[in-house]
Amino acid sequence: MSWLSQSHMARRGVAGGKPGTRHTLTEAQQGEYHFVYGPYSAPVLRIRPGDLVEVETRDAFGGAVKTEDDLPSNVLNMPFVNPQNGPIAVEGAEKGDVLAVYVHSILPRGPQPAGTTALIPDFGGLTSTGLTHLNAPLAERVKKMVVTPDGVQFSDRITLPYEPFVGTMGVSPEIEAVSSLQPDYWGGNMDLPDVAPGSVMYFPVCRRDAHFFIGDCHGRQGDGELCGVAVEIPATVVIQIDLIKGWSIPGVRLERQDFIMAVGSARPMEDAARMAYRDLIRWMVTDYGFDETEAYFLCTQAGRMRVGNMVDPKYSLGASMLKSYLG
Repeated sequence: MSWLSQSHMARRGVAGGKPGTRHTLTEAQQGEYHFVYGPYSAPVLRIRPGDLVEVETRDAFGGAVKTEDDLPSNVLNMPFVNPQNGPIAVEGAEKGDVLAVYVHSILPRGPQPAGTTALIPDFGGLTSTGLTHLNAPLAERVKKMVVTPDGVQFSDRITLPYEPFVGTMGVSPEIEAVSSLQPDYWGGNMDLPDVAPGSVMYFPVCRRDAHFFIGDCHGRQGDGELCGVAVEIPATVVIQIDLIKGWSIPGVRLERQDFIMAVGSARPMEDAARMAYRDLIRWMVTDYGFDETEAYFLCTQAGRMRVGNMVDPKYSLGASMLKSYLG
């Protein structure tokens, strides 16, 4: 029996975790991609809980960086980056529900080299900015890589494992229209490597029909997304979306076969960590029968912290606990 049958999505979801109708959302069907998360765009697709969607995402640069000579400062039209598919309307979703999204698969698409990373002026975890420093920016550079399920060809010497994930996904806020570069309680640009095949994501629904967005796939990324750009790839993503009624959560949660995780997005980084651990402890109390003090003790001794990004307008960190300790 698959672990998914014991997940919160399967046990509590309207569709019981069972797959429904399969839909496609190609580039042609998407038409206009979106650069904000918000309630003001008409849905491009309507689905029922349990349905699967095969989505063609663009890379974070919208395909504009085609060669290593295409410097981002020359070919990008800022702030129109990080294009998102959607919104996808989910029938029956209402404010106060939870949207459950299971990631089935992520495959690179398009011509090789499909992967792109870059050093961009005034951007990155180890660079100064023109707004706050007198230093000149680092030299701009683009690196292209062949990306297949067999690996990421980083160089002639190094081939890294293909470990794909979705950098940006989430639901519409209730009233705000927010840049797709920003993460928060609705999801967004978390750049969290655990949002990978085999994960179920849980998002608090903020408006009717949820309005789900997705984009910004990565072939792989180290913790922190240090220079600000992972191995950005256009991808074909298959997801399964369910709806959970009567489960109120304050922000993004994640579940895999062997652990649960709560995500905090904030600055400074310690606040993101505190938010994540706070929600993890509350989750352990409400759904796993822990006393709050015991959960606090256990997180102190056995909790794990994943740094998604340390470069976006808000940093995203994920606090996790192994299911083997949850009983």
